[in-house]
Formats: sequence, structure tokens, C-alpha cells
Amino acid sequence: MTFPQNLHTHTVFGDGKHTPEEMVLGAIRAGCRSLGFSEHSPMPPEADPDGWTMDASREAEYRREVLRLKEAYRDRLEIFLGLELDADSPAPTEPYDYIIGSAHGIWKDGRYLSSDASPESFVRGVKEHFGGDYIAFAAACYQREAEFALASRCQIVGHFDLATRFNQKGRYFDEEDPRYRRAALEALEAAMAADAIFEINTGAISRGWRTSPYPAPFLLDAIRQGGGRICITSDAHDAGTVVCAFPQAAALAESRGFREAWVLGRDGFRPLSLSAWLD
Repeated sequence: MTFPQNLHTHTVFGDGKHTPEEMVLGAIRAGCRSLGFSEHSPMPPEADPDGWTMDASREAEYRREVLRLKEAYRDRLEIFLGLELDADSPAPTEPYDYIIGSAHGIWKDGRYLSSDASPESFVRGVKEHFGGDYIAFAAACYQREAEFALASRCQIVGHFDLATRFNQKGRYFDEEDPRYRRAALEALEAAMAADAIFEINTGAISRGWRTSPYPAPFLLDAIRQGGGRICITSDAHDAGTVVCAFPQAAALAESRGFREAWVLGRDGFRPLSLSAWLD
């Protein structure tokens, strides 16, 4: 089976396991016809104590390597140079083919609280700074994601409900709670004003945290009803997960009433039938 595209990948320039060229070869082996690199943008040390983002001193090297691969593999794989821009990162000074806008955490009481570093840090942050109120934490994450989607002018909104990464089977809070859903839907409505594409992201599946992609079905329903657009990405951090659970993601989108996902080409983004991920 072949797949049209994956625009969300990470490499050894950030917190990925493999080099850009190893990711290219993994994409080719997996039958992916187009690959976008979207390394984590540089962040200040206080928001990145574990060094999971790209160091600013390596950004030029990252750009050169992706552009080299774009030329070297042009007959085998279409490659795009992208960036996952975090809400705590400075705006890029160099051009990119596309930007994924993401918020991986929030600030509270002068501390940076990550949404996805680890279950332990997630729990500690909510207990120490939100009095154990996981829904309040999630609401703050949604608000920040929506604000950044508007401010960043990104082409893709990254993992919108990242706050649920460790909440498989409602481990920490009830995702059907009206207070939670109201906060999520209000933030989504605000974010949709950016007219960006929302990714269906399978990254937490490949890392064993979830059995289903982001966003949740009720959010996908709201995106579709609001005339929003989707793309399918794997948030791959190693060469073996470039197309992780793509048929599952496409089937989820189809079950919520979508008939197409958007892909990037030389002339910009365009819609493509979901059947390209299902056949």
C-alpha cells in the first residue's frame, strides 16, 4: 500500500531517533510518496530543560540537509522543508515550505508545564499548579493552542488536544465532562478563525500512549461542521513510524463525515480523496 504524504516528522536535529536521510529511506520503504520535515523550533532553556527541541545553532544545518535530500531524492520522493513552531519559540527568520503551529505546554506561576513530556511531570504540574484539576489544565492548554494558531499564521494546527495524551480511557479526567468539552469547543471555534488545517495525528499511537489519533471525534465533528480542513500526519520520531496508523486515521476522518484530506504540493495545499489512504 502507498500513502500520499506525511508532513510531521522529527529527526536527530531535535528529539527524533534517526537522521533526516534515514527518515527519507523509511518513508520510501513505507510507500510514502511525499515527506515533510518539521523539526521542533528552538525554545528558551526554561521551557526546554530536557533539550528536546532543535538548538538554534543547528537550524541552518537542518535547512541545508533537508534541501540536500530534496535534490538527492527528487526522483524517488517529494520532500518539503517545514518547521513545528512552538508557542514559546521566536518566529523563524528563514522561509519554510509550511509551518505547524503547536503549543506543547503552558506557563503557570512562573513555571513551564508540559502537556506531553511524561505522565509523571504532567501529574506533578497539575497537582502543584492547578490543585489537581486536570480539566482546568486542559482548558488552559486549549486556550493557548487557539491563541497561537491565530498569532502564528501557521498552515497546520498541531495535535489540538495534546492535553489528552496521557488520558487513555479517562485515566485522569472524564473527556465527556461538559466543562471539558465546552472549553475544548470554545477554543476550537476561536482557532478555526485562523483558517489553518487541523492535523489528524497518530504520534501517540506509535509511542504507546493512545489507541486512537488526535483529535477526538467530537472535535472532528466540530471541525467538519465549521467547514474546517484536515490532513493526516504521524508525528514520526523514528523511521519506522512515518505512516503509523494512517488507514485508521483516514477511517476515523471518514466516519466523521470527511471525504478528503489536504496535502501539500509545489503549488500549495490541495484536497485529496481519503480513499488514497484507505485503498
